Amino acid sequence: MKYTPHLIVLIISIMLSACTSQRKTEKPAELPANFDLYPFYGGKDLGLTYSTKQSVFKIWAPNATQVKLKLYDAGINGNLLKEAVMAKSGNGTWAVTLDGNQKGKFYTFQVLHQGKWLTEVPDPYAKAVGVNGLRAMVVDLKSTNPKDWDKDKRPPLKSFADILIYEIHLRDISVSPTSGIKNKGKYLGLTEKGTTSPQGEKTGLDHIAQLGVTHAHILPCFDHNSIDETRLNEPQYNWGYDPLNYNAPEGSYATDPYDGSVRIREFKEMVKALHNAGIRVIMDVVYNHTGLTQDSYFEQLVPGYYYRQRADGSFSDASACGNETASERAMVRKFIVESVKYWATEYHIDGFRFDLMAIHDIETMNQVRAALDEIDPTIFVYGEGWTPGNSPLPEDKRPVKKSIYKLPRIAAFSDDLRDGLKGSVFIHEEKGFVSGASGKEETIKFGIVAATQHPQIDYSKINYSTAYWAGAPIQCINYVSCHDNHTLYDRLRISNAADTEEKRLLMHRLANTIVLTSQGIPFLHAGEEMTRTKNGEENSYKSPDAINQIDWLRKSEHKNLFEYHVALIALRKAHPAFRMTTTEQLLQHLEFLPIQEPNVVGYLLKNNANGDSWKNILVLFNGNQDKEVTIKLPDGNWKTVVDDWTVDLKAKKKYKDKKAELSPISALILADD
Repeated sequence: MKYTPHLIVLIISIMLSACTSQRKTEKPAELPANFDLYPFYGGKDLGLTYSTKQSVFKIWAPNATQVKLKLYDAGINGNLLKEAVMAKSGNGTWAVTLDGNQKGKFYTFQVLHQGKWLTEVPDPYAKAVGVNGLRAMVVDLKSTNPKDWDKDKRPPLKSFADILIYEIHLRDISVSPTSGIKNKGKYLGLTEKGTTSPQGEKTGLDHIAQLGVTHAHILPCFDHNSIDETRLNEPQYNWGYDPLNYNAPEGSYATDPYDGSVRIREFKEMVKALHNAGIRVIMDVVYNHTGLTQDSYFEQLVPGYYYRQRADGSFSDASACGNETASERAMVRKFIVESVKYWATEYHIDGFRFDLMAIHDIETMNQVRAALDEIDPTIFVYGEGWTPGNSPLPEDKRPVKKSIYKLPRIAAFSDDLRDGLKGSVFIHEEKGFVSGASGKEETIKFGIVAATQHPQIDYSKINYSTAYWAGAPIQCINYVSCHDNHTLYDRLRISNAADTEEKRLLMHRLANTIVLTSQGIPFLHAGEEMTRTKNGEENSYKSPDAINQIDWLRKSEHKNLFEYHVALIALRKAHPAFRMTTTEQLLQHLEFLPIQEPNVVGYLLKNNANGDSWKNILVLFNGNQDKEVTIKLPDGNWKTVVDDWTVDLKAKKKYKDKKAELSPISALILADD
């Protein structure tokens, strides 16, 4: 791998964030000659198969010499009710059947490996767990379904190009005293309707619906390791990128973390509430590493198998979190694919964002896509096309950004546009197109065409990429900020500290104007539509609520910015010219203007692009900080759509001049109908 200065800084940054696991690299208990020789089990009954008459427990542990099941009356402490010796069941599996209704009991597995009994743990397929995820729970999943769960439907979605993503953390969205939400920091907080700020502005679920986005991307809400669920009365916070139990919801977001069925039911209630509001749900998944390494549940059941190793037998660490999973191995790939399918079916999840997706192998990601297509082809998949560290798996087998075209209908984040707009997230004083940098025009154009191939772009002048990487616009996620690094508002306060608040607000507005009008899929960090701040904190993965919470007072303080975002989203949804689905459409209908003025980008969406009712749409951006720019307009009967803070979806006002006067740090959108 060729390491650019950007990538080196990226590696350092991610190593410091989004991971709270032990960083120490340890040697596995045993390194077999060839993991490919391990037997493959193709059955679909790993974990628990429950009925009122009996419960069947089955795990895959091919290098164990003996396996025991332990049954308890509580998820922590409590009494040992039964210890059962499991029998070999073929292809590396072990099984045992317990007669009678075991519902509500808790269980673990313990394997004998090289003459040593390892730690008792839940199996990786556990679907319900007790407090802190230490023991699995026997659960009747049908009993966890909320009322009318069988009638729950995914909101309509015709094309991935129609997606607008809003990234939230479950605690951030509701925990502030200004949210008006009763179930603060809980799944149920996102089910409450009619909640308002002290000024009467909509909050929580109603706010997301009011904004008009199509998808809520929720930061990790599978069971993670950081939060002690027995001490929820004490201040605790984490983003959750340290997986413990992949197939069970996180307990700290539930009203009762001790009963594993409660978190399941409340998670489903949250999904149903969002669906009823017309919002699809994206789950942030972290299959690339586990929060624990030597003590992980994978390692305690099948030592060595689930993780990649270096030549000396130590755990490789492309995640910068102590380990990386070996997705290319048959049973790891099977686990990932089946886990994603489980969330999509049992919880009606509508999309998956893969953390550090480039640690996985391309074949596994394509199998994930194929498996979801069989369930519902409108389920969306995207992820990060980079890694913080090197991996033993060859780069050409991993979905790094430059290889995304090899993964049809899977998308990746564009750090090109992100940093082109505001400057590198790792060099805090660096500026971008909206904040005063020069020479960013080609990078902005690259973002506008969603990282696809276009003859009017000089790829040698793009900040990071040297060629197109998206095979279609739907493979590119355009954004300017997310949970990582500074909020957009905080970043502009650092890079443009000498500027006025009013001027920085224009930069803020222009950045998301470009994101929301570019081709590809726009992505918004929750709260940036009302200048969300974390008080300058860059890496808030375990910072207190005072830093991470969304302050709903800012919605009324910056009402014009919020309403501007609402109107831009409505414009995008109303006009398919901004949502073209193929590279061929872009080549035919998107033409950049030959503008010689520095720090200005303009283009036409022409000839009723993508069936748009407007014949032509002219989009102009002026990134100059103190300079008004005059642009000659192409021939047409132009009417004003976007000018200053005004967004007119009906384009009623005729633009009489034959030249456009662009004020500093501004956008102008005109339509010829």
